[in-house]
Amino acid sequence: MSPRQARAVRLGPRSVAALVLVSAVGVAGFGWPFLTPPTSRIGAHAQDAPWLFAGVLVLLVAVVAAAISESVLGPKAVAMLGVLAAAGAALRPIGAGTAGIEPMFFLMVLSGRVLGPGFGFVLGSVTMFASALLTGGVGPWLPFQMLAMGWFAMGAGLLPGADRLRGRAELAVLAGYGFLAAFAYGTVMNMAGWPFMSALASNVAFDPHAPVAANLARFVAYCVATSLGWDLGRAVVTVVLTLTVGPAVLRALRRATRRAAFETPVTFDTAGR
Repeated sequence: MSPRQARAVRLGPRSVAALVLVSAVGVAGFGWPFLTPPTSRIGAHAQDAPWLFAGVLVLLVAVVAAAISESVLGPKAVAMLGVLAAAGAALRPIGAGTAGIEPMFFLMVLSGRVLGPGFGFVLGSVTMFASALLTGGVGPWLPFQMLAMGWFAMGAGLLPGADRLRGRAELAVLAGYGFLAAFAYGTVMNMAGWPFMSALASNVAFDPHAPVAANLARFVAYCVATSLGWDLGRAVVTVVLTLTVGPAVLRALRRATRRAAFETPVTFDTAGR
């Protein structure tokens, strides 16, 4: 790798373990309607949301603390995390999500691409938390939003060709990922609210007594009926912003990463003493 090339923020084994743990908690929190048998007495998780919120925050802090203790996420990376999270939080109120106009998603894609999957996960989660405080969107849905956005940005960091792919080819990959991931984000978030619907009120609501296959069909119908247009708008906006302002943002992020030299050890010259 060229010494002038931007290097992603790498996570050590303890950081990866914490990230895997918080992701496992998230999978259970989102997917429990498909993971529990029809005879289960679990009918809704509204009362569990505050506990999940607390658990996600604790595990997210554990990811950051583990990274810092492993001398990976140092002061410069923390400063960049704060800047990018503030920028993403400021972008979210633009359009307020109307018709899927959510420009913060493209920034998460590009940041995860340049700074790596671990940094992307933390950035996505922190950005969603900060934006919720800014817009007053704090509620039982917030932990699910933090997890989903963390996965969204982390996925961009896992895309192939981070060291070699540049130019139009890279933009095409990022735009394609952003398009698909925007639908994935909406689908995952649907799983957080879908079980709250009364099965008696709609034939697309979660039925705790129905088999998994029947509930899966209900969920697909629910997504098509309620969020397909919204997700399409989010996907299109993400693609357009990635292709238009993406090159400039990528250059700025890589320039800042090179100058910060996250993985360069700090040394002190004591020869003159």
